[in-house]
Amino acid sequence: MLKIFTGSANPALAGGIARNLGVSLGHIQINRFPDGEIAVKIDDNIRGKDVFIIQPTCYPPNEHVMELLIVIDAMRRASAARITAVMPFYGYARQDRKDQPRVPITAKLVANLLVAAGTSRLLAMDFHAQQIQGFFDIPVDHLCATPVIVKYLREKSLADPVVVSPDPGGMKMAYQYSRLLNSGLAIVAKQRISPTEVESYNLVGNVKDKTCILVDDLITTGGTLCAAAKLLQAAGARNILAAVTHAVFIPAAYERLKQSAIQEFVVTDSVPLKMPPNTLPVHILSVADLFAEAIRRIHNNQSVSSLFNI
Repeated sequence: MLKIFTGSANPALAGGIARNLGVSLGHIQINRFPDGEIAVKIDDNIRGKDVFIIQPTCYPPNEHVMELLIVIDAMRRASAARITAVMPFYGYARQDRKDQPRVPITAKLVANLLVAAGTSRLLAMDFHAQQIQGFFDIPVDHLCATPVIVKYLREKSLADPVVVSPDPGGMKMAYQYSRLLNSGLAIVAKQRISPTEVESYNLVGNVKDKTCILVDDLITTGGTLCAAAKLLQAAGARNILAAVTHAVFIPAAYERLKQSAIQEFVVTDSVPLKMPPNTLPVHILSVADLFAEAIRRIHNNQSVSSLFNI
């Protein structure tokens, strides 16, 4: 039997997934002890059930990661048959390798913690780095927001579109978008000055009088997109849009992005968008249907590969 639960990170998305599946969210109590420790109690009987816990690691990430681990531990001790962690946004993914001496690999650390807590399977979307799938010794179903975003972009009938990767690491994603949109392709080379400052310094591709679509998996400070948009504007781009899966905006990003040359931000609801009204021209696309279908297929032991088709 299928049971869907949600943590406190994104209950709106979890509700949409449950409605699409035609089930009710499971009853779970998530409270705090007086000193701030997380207290969890699952009110439903889940013995022998196929349970899914929906919890992206959005702000505040430490709270939501720990909350997810405690819920999974409670489910394991309640004798659930299978526990699938549904993480629309997998946080702590920026450090996926040792690129400097004496630094951690936090993406692998979180993977270890999830497995140690009792996770049987992971369902996620648009990892910051594809190799994170290999950090797990349990099955991982990795979805892409591409079908949802491409459908919206096609409906806009953009004139002379060019898909632009704001950094070399996003080239594979940009190439996929360009093929699906039958558009041109360009890439911006960048250099990160600090965790919040980025300098874009080179552009490969023709964007003059084109509609540029900046694609990325994650936006936090907005530094990468703003620097790329500035370079595109200088190169003669007619219009600039940004299509990003995870809109993990920090407050300082709003003013920076508001002053950029980007005319529309297309994002998903993988994380809740907590933004002052009329701050940015943002269009939010829901991935609830995509995750619901993936959960349905996982529960029925069916293939999820067709979810990548557009």
